[in-house]
Amino acid sequence: MTATTLQTLLAELGYEGETIGTALNQEFVRRQDRAETPLHEGDAVEIVTPRQGG
Repeated sequence: MTATTLQTLLAELGYEGETIGTALNQEFVRRQDRAETPLHEGDAVEIVTPRQGG
């Protein structure tokens, strides 16, 4: 991966344009803040996607 921000990581992983929730090191990151959120070695990224089912 060559991503330096949370937004570029999501694009590299194919999540661009999807409705998702994100957290970095257990802290929620708002959609509008993803482009300004830098990634560093050892960061923990969580991506939550909505699922349907019963």
